Amino acid sequence: QLQLVESGGGLVQPGGSLRLACTASRSTLDYYVIGWFRRAPGKEREGVSCISVSDGSTYYADSVKERFTASRDNTKTTVFLEMNRLKPEDTAVYYCAAGRLITSVQNMCTMTLLHTWGQGTQVTVSS
Repeated sequence: QLQLVESGGGLVQPGGSLRLACTASRSTLDYYVIGWFRRAPGKEREGVSCISVSDGSTYYADSVKERFTASRDNTKTTVFLEMNRLKPEDTAVYYCAAGRLITSVQNMCTMTLLHTWGQGTQVTVSS
C-alpha cells in the first residue's frame, strides 16, 4: 500500500523560501502523478501543482506560477515543491497526493484524480 509523508513545512517571513518534500513508501513513483494541494482556514482546498514523475511534466495554479517549482529526485521516490517569494496568503496546510497517470497532468491536478494522500505539513508565512 502506497504511503506518502510530507516534510519541510514551517514558519517563514514574507518573501522567504521553503522546500517541501513528499516521500513515498514504495521503490518508485514511475507512472504516477504527484500533486501538491493546500487548504487554508476557511477556504476550499486548492490544487497548487502536479508533476508527472516519469517525464517531469508539470502543472501550476496561476496563484503560484513562477514562484513555486515541482521536481523529483533521481530515485523517483521523492518529489519536492520549492516555494519562493512566499506571501501571507500562501499560509495553509500543504498535502501531497499520488495517482496513476490516466490523463494530462493538468487534469490530474484540477480534477483531483489522486487517491493517496499524505498527512499534511503546515506552512505559515508571517512577519
